[in-house]
Amino acid sequence: MDYPELAARTRRFSYGAPRAVTVTQDGARVVFLRSSGPEDPSDALWVYDVASRTERRLADPATLLREDQTDLPPAERALRERLRLSAGGIGSFALDDAGVIAAFPLGGRLFRADLTTGDVAELPTAGPVVDPRPDPAGRRIAYVTGGALRVIQPDGTDALLAGEDGVTWGMAEFIAAEEFHRYRGHWWSPDGRSILAARVDESRVARWHLHDPSMPEQPPTTVAYPHAGSTNAKVTLHVLDLDGGWVDVHWDRETYPYLVAAAWSESSGPLLTVLRRLQQHGLVIAVDPRTGETQVHAELADPRWVEPVPGTPAHLNDGRVLVGGELAHDGYDARCLFADGSLITPPNLYVRRVAGRLDGDLVVEASEGEPSEQHVFRIPVTHSSAQAQRLSTEPGWHLAQAAGRTLVIGSQTLEHGGWRYRIHHDDEVIGEISSLAADPPYAPRPALERVTDRRLPTGVLYPRGHVSGRRLPVLVSIYGGPGHQEVVAARARWQEKQWWADAGFAVVSIDNRGTPGVAPSFEKAIHRRFSDVILADQVDALQALADKHPDLDLERVAIRGWSFGGWLSALGVLRRPDVYRCAVVGAPVTDWSLYDTAYTERYLGLPADAPEVYAHNSLIELAAEPPVRPDDARPMLLVHGLVDDNVVAAHTLRLSAALLASGRPHSMIPLTGATHMAAGGLAEKLLRLELDFIRRAVG
Repeated sequence: MDYPELAARTRRFSYGAPRAVTVTQDGARVVFLRSSGPEDPSDALWVYDVASRTERRLADPATLLREDQTDLPPAERALRERLRLSAGGIGSFALDDAGVIAAFPLGGRLFRADLTTGDVAELPTAGPVVDPRPDPAGRRIAYVTGGALRVIQPDGTDALLAGEDGVTWGMAEFIAAEEFHRYRGHWWSPDGRSILAARVDESRVARWHLHDPSMPEQPPTTVAYPHAGSTNAKVTLHVLDLDGGWVDVHWDRETYPYLVAAAWSESSGPLLTVLRRLQQHGLVIAVDPRTGETQVHAELADPRWVEPVPGTPAHLNDGRVLVGGELAHDGYDARCLFADGSLITPPNLYVRRVAGRLDGDLVVEASEGEPSEQHVFRIPVTHSSAQAQRLSTEPGWHLAQAAGRTLVIGSQTLEHGGWRYRIHHDDEVIGEISSLAADPPYAPRPALERVTDRRLPTGVLYPRGHVSGRRLPVLVSIYGGPGHQEVVAARARWQEKQWWADAGFAVVSIDNRGTPGVAPSFEKAIHRRFSDVILADQVDALQALADKHPDLDLERVAIRGWSFGGWLSALGVLRRPDVYRCAVVGAPVTDWSLYDTAYTERYLGLPADAPEVYAHNSLIELAAEPPVRPDDARPMLLVHGLVDDNVVAAHTLRLSAALLASGRPHSMIPLTGATHMAAGGLAEKLLRLELDFIRRAVG
């Protein structure tokens, strides 16, 4: 599920920071995207050369999109300039195996860059380009346009590889991208002679019609949206030869409909992870690319749900298959890595992602006892007696990319603002990828601690200059849902919260059970009982914090959240009006039967099998009940973008209708032209409105 990052007030401090940092397979270069800063937020393509220890800008969007418009009339020149500006920067890129050729889309056009010579050329295409990828040798480029998969040959010929009306080829379907973080739909073979491609048929998926009522002259937008209990897209895989031949990949797609991950390494054929619809069982399977037949390498099972580790499955250099899993016996409660069934990570680590290989060893991102921190570890895979080595040192949030003998570690801490990327080669720091982002004018200093017998991660942030002994109203800033933590030891995560604190609040964030980073059992305690577990943790942790922080005035508590956090905000004031005085409810999921299949069914099951679970977690049914006492009707400010295509505006409209029918006070701000989040000046104004509402409600 989506969640807001930083509001417009603080987002400008991220412009100019490196992102999409990638190490080429030989470790000779580091490729990344970076803008020039807040004044020019369009990302350009940069490359850092490990041998010379220098960086250079390879592709600048402003230069690539500039055209000779001397002979065009003024109106046409103005139109083209608007189109150029709307194209934004480079959003993504893909490399060949040698790390010499990069392909990237820009404004729907395709560009090919040579990382060694610096030459950048536009390639003509059959239509607007999506997800271009060079073959391993860098001679051909595959891309998607109009739902068709095409290949540009070395001589410039643009050939259709697969395409048909009503389906897409080479792209990830909505559920794969939104819930499983699989954004790819095609993979080159190591020899560059064939492509493993996904075919997606959405003909059976429910159609929803989205429309902004403020624009009655415009027709509604129709989207295919698989909501809980409805039919998903049909996803199949095929190995397509460039000469026109193909084979279908065979697995039991009726039993295992979700294609969660795919990879095709040089040492062997493709590896896939597939899951059952309720995600309590899955398979890691190997594909024979000549016949399409598959063989099961590992089974994944959990009575609640399976949580695959990003970066797996993969082949190790010795041929073993790397798989993510969990260790839940003999007192252990860990997310781990296994190679052909043998545990290769220490049971004290909570492994979050496999980040690459460093001279044959694995590099992983993991937490070690403290969920607010993420560190980088080197995991030996050839010597069973070797120990895991922690490579990041400062307390904070660290991520990595590694290949060959080169490692890049990106770090955020409470001691400095923004990301810092250090480049290591042969165990020596040889340089940094500089950030051009502006430093925020202040440094938040949250108090991070674990509370209650469940050791819930929490953070409390006071106004700058706060004097102990002065009681403050409390603002609970929450998300609270699976996949996201609010309590993180990184300054950037607290910048917006410091603005709220300086407005006169003690800002509190609590990571309840269901959030990642602690242990699988902590994460999965919410199975089939979202509302009970999460709200109980929020209330218990708030009381425990007040015992430790006497300046928290629990008679004046507001709660504010967006998306899942919006649902939790409304749940708080509806079920526990004795705790929360008011709520800002942003783009909430009010009726879980209206949210997507994979996310909702993973935690609540199928609506037809468990209608009582859906009813118990629904805000609509809760809001329709009149308050027991008039004072229990706490005010709510509902906010929703009218063209939100994920948490559709119907969620908030139905909640408002139920609140009105039961006589509960509330206000609603419909954001015309906005999707899941307000942006720019609108976000700034919305913050002010929220602040005024909360101040009036809590006094």
